[in-house]
Amino acid sequence: MTATTPDPATEAFVTHRNLLFTVAYEMLGSAADAEDVLQETWLRWTGVDLDTVQDRRAYLVRIVTRRSLDRLRALGRRKESYVGPWLPEPLLTAPDVADDIELAEHLSMAMLLVLETLTPIERAVFVLREVFDLDYEEIGEAVGRSATAVRQLAYRARSHVAARRPRGVVSAADTRAALDAFQRAVDTGDLQHLLDILAPDVVFLGDGGGVAQAALVPIVGARAVAALLAAGLRNLAIRSPRAASVNGHPALVLSLDDRIDTVLALRIDNGRITALYSVRNPHKLTRLEQATPLHR
Repeated sequence: MTATTPDPATEAFVTHRNLLFTVAYEMLGSAADAEDVLQETWLRWTGVDLDTVQDRRAYLVRIVTRRSLDRLRALGRRKESYVGPWLPEPLLTAPDVADDIELAEHLSMAMLLVLETLTPIERAVFVLREVFDLDYEEIGEAVGRSATAVRQLAYRARSHVAARRPRGVVSAADTRAALDAFQRAVDTGDLQHLLDILAPDVVFLGDGGGVAQAALVPIVGARAVAALLAAGLRNLAIRSPRAASVNGHPALVLSLDDRIDTVLALRIDNGRITALYSVRNPHKLTRLEQATPLHR
């Protein structure tokens, strides 16, 4: 039987799909919304006269950026009524993502939360320039601004992110060491190893989305976070923690009754844990059985 050759529109979309998903996820912090954006992009793409398109990759990135901007503005209104802290949707990632140090840095839970503090247009410009290295003219076409305006937006976004991004180079070994200390605390009930690497102003954020039990407000300070962890150690111990690569970084995935219950990720600054991110909303735990392919 002769294999069917895909039409040019389908072939271009499939070729660049992982890139398009990565753009959308970086802008939205939500895999579910990124998939919706890709569906909208596909529907728009099928109506394009390909004879008028010089660069299909650039055209697709332009569509997905505009759709992501629309979705990002809608998400902002949705997050206002979200129950408790909102955290990005964690993704199980393959080793090649961790090997791309720059991509892994921008995919981290810590960095995605920093990007949440940008305006939608600033976030789009920052992602397209800093993560995907698009030129200012190409970004301008994607966001509907002049190249001069894009340069100004990029400068403002970079300055904003630089003041808030994790301080110091964080290696996978540093993160694994911190997670090992957490694992020892779970296994032994002894918090001392963990307390030794908690920053005094550490913050614990729990995302249950009003569906799963989680702290409804940020827990701030080493004493308060340690007390919270001490109270939860017995429950954590029965949740079968296992190490995994999540958003390009080591993390712990906790399961209960063969079902993923929690993902725990860390932010590390200058060798100390400055934030713990606990995602328990079951709607955000659907991308942890199989690695999500991401691409720049």
